[in-house]
Amino acid sequence: MRVLLDENLPVDLAALLPGHDVQTVSGLHWQGLKNGELLERVGGRFDAFITMDRNIKQQQPLAGRSFGVVLLRAPTNRIAHLRPLVLAVLDALNSLEPGQIVRVGA
Repeated sequence: MRVLLDENLPVDLAALLPGHDVQTVSGLHWQGLKNGELLERVGGRFDAFITMDRNIKQQQPLAGRSFGVVLLRAPTNRIAHLRPLVLAVLDALNSLEPGQIVRVGA
């Protein structure tokens, strides 16, 4: 699966998602883009977008998009807080459907 990590996530998270082609917003030099433009760029290039932006569903319609969104919920975006969510993220990616948003974490 082609996965894009939002700029609010540490790039080290990519290495914890084996079996997936993971790129980062910063690696693509897309940092600073508004959510609407970013999601337009994600479409057709990625199957999943992983973010911690809790407002993404209210800000941008996801129905009809060619990719799904995994929304991480953790105390911070530090890898120490995200590492315990990795197995659930991998499960979410395996069942993620286009236009769907899946929340992982508390």
